[in-house]
Order: sequence, then C-alpha cells, then structure tokens
Amino acid sequence: MTTNANVIQTETSDDFLIDSNEYLKSGIHIGTKFKTKYMSNFIYKTRPDGLSVLNLKKIDERIRLAINLLSNYEPQDILIICRRENGWKALKQLEKLTGIRVITGRYPPGILTNSNLETFTEPKILMVCDPWPDRNAVEDANKVGIPVIALCDTNNQSNKIDLVVPCNNKGKKSVGICFYLVAREYLRKRGVLGTNEELPAKLEDFVDE
Repeated sequence: MTTNANVIQTETSDDFLIDSNEYLKSGIHIGTKFKTKYMSNFIYKTRPDGLSVLNLKKIDERIRLAINLLSNYEPQDILIICRRENGWKALKQLEKLTGIRVITGRYPPGILTNSNLETFTEPKILMVCDPWPDRNAVEDANKVGIPVIALCDTNNQSNKIDLVVPCNNKGKKSVGICFYLVAREYLRKRGVLGTNEELPAKLEDFVDE
C-alpha cells in the first residue's frame, strides 16, 4: 500500500530534480510521528505506524526555491551549518565542489555577531540542516538580519525561518541527496556547469551508508 500511495503522489510529477525513485530510496519523504501545525501543510498522509509522509512534489518544489535563492549569492557569501553528523560528509563534498562555506559540528558562538572575534564572518544568507540543533546559528542570523533557509522535518517549528525545505533531516541519505542537488543546481545556475552537465562527484559521494 505504501508504494502505491507514493506512486499516486508522484505520478504527475515528471519534472523532479532527480528521479522520484531516488527520492523515495533515500527516505527523504519519511517524517516523524510528531507534526507541528506549520509542517502539516507539507504532509501527504500518515502511515498506519504513525509516521508522517511528506509530499514529494512539495519537497522538490522547496529544494528548487532554496537553490534559486542561493544562486543569487557568491559562494563566499553563503554559510551552511550542520551540528548533527548526518550531514557532514555531504557538506564537505558540497564545499569542495562549490566553494560555499560550511561549518560542521559545534557552532562557534559569536561568529556572526561579534566583530572582535578573529573568526567573525558576515555571510549574506544562512542555511541550516535542522533549526533545532542549529538554533544558535538561526538566532544569530536573525540578530544580524540575514535570511535563513532550513531543512525541516515534520516535528520542526518554522519560527525565524525564511524558507522551509520539508524533508527527513535526520537521515544521512535524505540529507545527502538534498545537498547533492543543491551543489549540482547551484553550479548550473551560476554557469559553472552546463544546463544538463553532471557534477564531477556522484550522489554516493554525498551519502554516508
């Protein structure tokens, strides 16, 4: 039944950034048993086991919006934060390919707000893997007035987030596929890659097994 339901929600969407089967294999659409009011807008259904299933078309649409927004900025003006280890491999690969700055692990306090720090930095846009463990970075971005993009699961709040990208932000494969697409489409939109040109790295290079 689950497979059929997934087909139903994707059968009219033949223009995804990546084959819908790749999305489904990554589990990008599998949420948690808890859902916040805002994130309910992105939920396709609730499975018998209580897990929420995110709408794949809306996931793809929001990834596109995030990429379109990021492509307006130079790599050095973008900062991506990920405290949780599930995104580290993907982000290191993204940084290598695009030059976009990333911080994995603990967020260094004050780097966006304290100009006296040697590590002080002034990005023009921030992206986080999860607005809960990365909440200090979100708070600082709000203080200095830069937009925030966040990967949000069904249990996340959308407070202080300018663009929510609904997805399973706890799975290594789902986070990996998100940043694979961000890297590829960012380079295409910036003219580094041709329209249909692929990355010199594979999807597997972004994903921890």
